[in-house]
Amino acid sequence: MKTLLLTEIFPPQTGGSGRWFWEIYTRLPRDQFTIVAGTDPEALEFDQTHDLDVVRLPLTLPDWGLASWAGLSGYWRLFRAIRQIVRERGIDRIHCGRCLPCGFVALMLNKLDGVPFSCYVHGEDANAVSLGAADGVLSSRQLRWMTRQVMNSVSSIIANSRNSARIATEQWGLPAERVKLLHPGCDTNYFVPAARDANVRKALGWGDRPVLLTVGRLQKRKGHDMMIRALSQVREAVPDVLFAIVGSGEELEPLQRLVASEGQQNHVLFHGKLSDEQLRQAYQQADLFVLANRQVGTDIEGFGMVLLESQACGRPVLAGDSGGTAETMSLGETGEVVNCDTPDQLALRLIQLLLDRDRLDQMGRSGRAWVVEHFDWTALSQQAAELFGISDLSEPESVSSRTDSRDVRELTLSGSPNSLV
Repeated sequence: MKTLLLTEIFPPQTGGSGRWFWEIYTRLPRDQFTIVAGTDPEALEFDQTHDLDVVRLPLTLPDWGLASWAGLSGYWRLFRAIRQIVRERGIDRIHCGRCLPCGFVALMLNKLDGVPFSCYVHGEDANAVSLGAADGVLSSRQLRWMTRQVMNSVSSIIANSRNSARIATEQWGLPAERVKLLHPGCDTNYFVPAARDANVRKALGWGDRPVLLTVGRLQKRKGHDMMIRALSQVREAVPDVLFAIVGSGEELEPLQRLVASEGQQNHVLFHGKLSDEQLRQAYQQADLFVLANRQVGTDIEGFGMVLLESQACGRPVLAGDSGGTAETMSLGETGEVVNCDTPDQLALRLIQLLLDRDRLDQMGRSGRAWVVEHFDWTALSQQAAELFGISDLSEPESVSSRTDSRDVRELTLSGSPNSLV
């Protein structure tokens, strides 16, 4: 069987899903997979560093719907290009990075040429239940209809969490046997614990302050704003607390304004982009990793790979009780979840954890063991092979690849130089 992975997001383009695909498909037999990925200014240089069969196409559509000429012509253009690759490469099946737009292109191939296809589901891309706000991928009636057509025709859905699997069965009515679970993972050989280091903390701009760390794109659902609002209460118990933010995105300027209005200029540090080594050091040196995620419209946190990376570095985690974040941890042992729709409960839990150093250390030790046992990439690639019907994984991990997964991680965050706001 020859499989085509069709995904807009793939290294060097940033994004957790692209890194997930990279880690899995580089560990699968080269001769059984072709990857059609989106274009990127650095793609030509990047693709010279590995030997995967990657074809680059402009997969980004200006309109995901069919009602406009831009959307309709865009889908037709992608269909013709993918159809030619399918025929040239002798493709037997397609894996789609998301239901839209890639899944709809695969649906067209399925209807016209009979090529079976599966779709990855990440959470926010399939969640059609809104909490009242007109936000999210599926707030559009047209896109919900298109997703319904994809869901009705897929051979299987590959869900990144049990919560995403629940969305597929409960909201879209897929039979349980057509929904497969495959968690994202972590490089536990790279993300490892380290002792507290005054020099490293000084270089990060932290000093000896208690540090709450968040890593990820600056999006509303990530809850950076709730963390900033919670700081006033946290400071009453832990006066010198520092909230360190790694990453950038569309919410940077609103968050900077919020920091100023809340008077937290000396307690929030925007790191922007960190090098690979600095990122690992940040995980290792933080007192507590926090992802204060919440649902915004239909937008949810599907899983949370950064929670795995922090635990692999021996650090405890606290996350919002929305989406699939609870599945990244052993609740009560390696991490906790809390409602982050408002800052009050979040602040209370932060204070309780920061004032219990012994518990934080024990959670961190348990977190390392938890991730090694359940989320190491090698074990997850074996699960993927079984899921994809590959009986022989005799090819060594990334045997011919000259690009280490650590190099790919450096591409997943973007931002600006450190700034204490």
